[in-house]
Amino acid sequence: MARLAPAWWRSGEPFVWFTASAVTVSLLAVLALVGLVAVRGLAHFWPHDVWALTVETPGRGDGSERLLGELARSETLPLARYRSAVGAQAGPPPPGPVAERVLVRTANRDLAPPDFRWVWRHRIVARERPEGVVELERTEWGNALGLLVAVEEGGRPLAGAPWPALQARTERARGLRAQVDELVHRRLAPLNRRIEALERRGREAALVPLRGERAALGATLRELEAALDRDRVVLETLDGRRFTVPLRQIVRAWRPNAMSTAEKLAFYFAGLWDFLSEGPREANTEGGVFPALFGTVLMVLLMSALVTPFGVLAAVYLSEYAGQGAFTRVIRIAVHNLAGVPSIVYGVFGLGFFVYVVGGTLDELFFAEDLPAPTFGTPGLLWASMTLALLTVPVVIVSTEEGLARIPRTLREGSLALGATRAETLLHVVLPMATPAMLTGVILAIARAAGEVAPLMLVGVVKLAPELPVDGDFPFVHLERKFMHLGFHIYDVGFQSPNVDAARPLVYATALLLVVLVVLLNLAAILLRARLRRRYRALAE
Repeated sequence: MARLAPAWWRSGEPFVWFTASAVTVSLLAVLALVGLVAVRGLAHFWPHDVWALTVETPGRGDGSERLLGELARSETLPLARYRSAVGAQAGPPPPGPVAERVLVRTANRDLAPPDFRWVWRHRIVARERPEGVVELERTEWGNALGLLVAVEEGGRPLAGAPWPALQARTERARGLRAQVDELVHRRLAPLNRRIEALERRGREAALVPLRGERAALGATLRELEAALDRDRVVLETLDGRRFTVPLRQIVRAWRPNAMSTAEKLAFYFAGLWDFLSEGPREANTEGGVFPALFGTVLMVLLMSALVTPFGVLAAVYLSEYAGQGAFTRVIRIAVHNLAGVPSIVYGVFGLGFFVYVVGGTLDELFFAEDLPAPTFGTPGLLWASMTLALLTVPVVIVSTEEGLARIPRTLREGSLALGATRAETLLHVVLPMATPAMLTGVILAIARAAGEVAPLMLVGVVKLAPELPVDGDFPFVHLERKFMHLGFHIYDVGFQSPNVDAARPLVYATALLLVVLVVLLNLAAILLRARLRRRYRALAE
């Protein structure tokens, strides 16, 4: 047995097991992290039950307080931390060696801030689940919670049951808001841009009909706004206070405690779709992420279209045409070193060279009439894509060079012997067989570029972009515009939000969306690479 152990060790099998174990642990860690993000993010859209809590409050005159809200999460603290947290108003201690507290999402941020409150579990003396409670998702001030009293039109309550009236009026308000958004973003915004451009050029004659059209659209907009401001919803809190919510602020209304499982599932998928298809609200802490999702995909596609030809051409030159001397070795060392440069350095370079030098020159040559207002001499989608292309081009060069080096030299010689030129051999034999390696470089470039944030903050990404880079106005794709990005959206919501508890679920949901997006982009490139490998495998053999 003693003689067998060294042989088994020298065979290398232990290292195989160590490697397999390390890979397994890594995969489990990644899956656990993604699972945590998925559970925390996807739970954000589920309609949770609302509870009416009666809580002992030693500092109050009556000794108790009633709260209406959702139970967000709980945590356990040792008694020492409990005593330091409650101070002189400790009241009766918890029965066990630890104290548990629950985070209650009470909503009604404008009526009784804050909308998240910690409650000690041992102080909850009564808990009930009222069926008639109504929750409203609003365009501002977060959600509203309360008992539905009435739906008013022009200050007068509507006849009949208030809940069906609220559902009908909410759908009406949703349609009116869609008309307002269509009017503002699809008609007024392009018209205002045309008017501003003509005013800068001093073309007064062409401005008269456009100003008349803008006045007519403004009148239509005021009529829609007046129709939205007509209806209001009256809610009542547990302590008897009544407050009104304008119907124009209500995105959705639901009764969480009275919903069946099928209704909750329908509500869940509707909320998930709104998250993917709508824009953000409330300083990015409410609403959807469609502008950020659209900007991320467009930037990655544009970056891929820029980095692929430059990276492939550089690799072809270094591998097929450049002499393999000291100068070529220095270039290869420089390319490998560029892959390790911090991304923020690329952002500073992109801001100084692409934005100020190249963009400023373009403005002077082609957009002099619009100066001093910059067109391309300001951060935008084009410069962000070019900066990330510069950031990822070393990866494409190295990967393509490795693919070209694996192609047998006999294939090149056979093509030349049959009368093909060197360029024809390169285009029809070498490059098609090296396509999988090129796609490997593009896959690695996409994986890195999609998650970068630091350089984008300097060359085009903003907290909130009022318009998408693609619309119906010529030339349809506006590369000079600023855009939103999922990575920066996560940073902004997670670290710049004034309401951390409200923003936390949105951070998880956006992070999960970014992970899914990167996986889908990489999966598409991997499938294309596998298909090309099968296609050229016979030729390689």
